[in-house]
Amino acid sequence: MDENMELNEMNEKNEQKVYEALAELGIGYEVYRHAAVFTVEEANEHCADIPGMGCKNLFLKDSKGKRHFLVVVPDEKTVDIKRLGTKIGVNGLGFASPERLMKFLGLTPGSVSPFGILNDEAGGVEVLADSSLLEAEQVTFHPNINTATVVLGSKDFELFLSKKAAKYSFLRIPDRD
Repeated sequence: MDENMELNEMNEKNEQKVYEALAELGIGYEVYRHAAVFTVEEANEHCADIPGMGCKNLFLKDSKGKRHFLVVVPDEKTVDIKRLGTKIGVNGLGFASPERLMKFLGLTPGSVSPFGILNDEAGGVEVLADSSLLEAEQVTFHPNINTATVVLGSKDFELFLSKKAAKYSFLRIPDRD
């Protein structure tokens, strides 16, 4: 089997895992299919008619690579990573490599989502979600694949994290001024 076929198969399994987890928790959702999107700009172009607060997700690590964080914010927010590191008491917070993303969340760049936590079998990734997500009626995320978007209630998102994430918190993520 070639690498693309293996990647497609892995993506399909990752996507199916999301729907199974949501069903297990009794969480209702809608799925919208679209062209592959890798950036917020592309998502705005291809997903403008999808209801709910669009979100972006950053996979970060500390300077020693001992702690990993999945940061979830509204898609228009520009995260001040240095201030976030200070706020959570982590030195040298920065982006993790695509290899770390695959190792810890089983995802490829462009498909990063809080649903990736389903692949965090060791429970080593901490989810930091912006508290403004709880103020939205609905939030949207990729179901671990960037050709679809799932819409669910923000309270259901909180329920998902409470049941599936080893560590999570809602806080005001610092924005770059």
